[in-house]
Amino acid sequence: MNSMARRMFELVEPIGVIPYSADEPNEALFALGFTDYWDTYFAGRAAPLGLATAEVVDALFYNFAPGEVARHIPKVWRTTTPEAAIAARFAGCAKALRRILGDHVDSPGFARAAELLTKAATSAPYEGRPMYAALLALPIPDDVVARLFHAASLLREHRGDGHIVALMIEGVGRTEAHVLLALAMGMPAEKFGRIHHLPRAQLAAVIDGMRARGLIDDDGWLSAHGRAVKQRVEELTDELAARPYETLDSGELDELMAALEPLAAALVAAQDW
Repeated sequence: MNSMARRMFELVEPIGVIPYSADEPNEALFALGFTDYWDTYFAGRAAPLGLATAEVVDALFYNFAPGEVARHIPKVWRTTTPEAAIAARFAGCAKALRRILGDHVDSPGFARAAELLTKAATSAPYEGRPMYAALLALPIPDDVVARLFHAASLLREHRGDGHIVALMIEGVGRTEAHVLLALAMGMPAEKFGRIHHLPRAQLAAVIDGMRARGLIDDDGWLSAHGRAVKQRVEELTDELAARPYETLDSGELDELMAALEPLAAALVAAQDW
């Protein structure tokens, strides 16, 4: 496993998930006229793709059960535009980061973290990484807090594009990926937040298919083969996520990690989910 990429994931992910772990991003999108959380999710995350069809968004996100994306795309674009959704997301995320991080955002270390993270985040090839490419086409924000969030989002989607490749190589479907993660965490799939709402028969069919392929034992937990598949997915995901950081020399990488550590710690401590 690429330990550097894994450590950077641990430090960057708390910034990248701020649209989903803080209230301000949702409030900014609700102010555009939305009343449903999942409408704000799809409008905010899919906005860089422009007026893409449900099929395209479904393919690129990969992690929603059949039909779920189509309940929101393209409907959300009757409420707002991709451009307005992008602006609202940046504003809401910057507001949340300022609230949570407080005095950190005015420190030289924060500005340096934003500089180095942006350097890494904008350096990777975009071929074969559609979500990363869509974000890369956006202008880099002038505001240092929004810039840090944008860099983290770029790296999160870059990693996500690679993660989908790893899942597909191992033959793990989109709903199966959630089952695999839940069981690896020691949680019954039926209780996992991203799939617990699915009809029992639909989820049971997914689990039965994984059991037939030897991923799940008769006791309902991951088999040795299932654990090995999960491990290979994580290892390949880390390997594919390492490229952006290769543009930094060892001193810059150490400096970036040191600058991000207190930010990540504060953001994790503030999460309420």
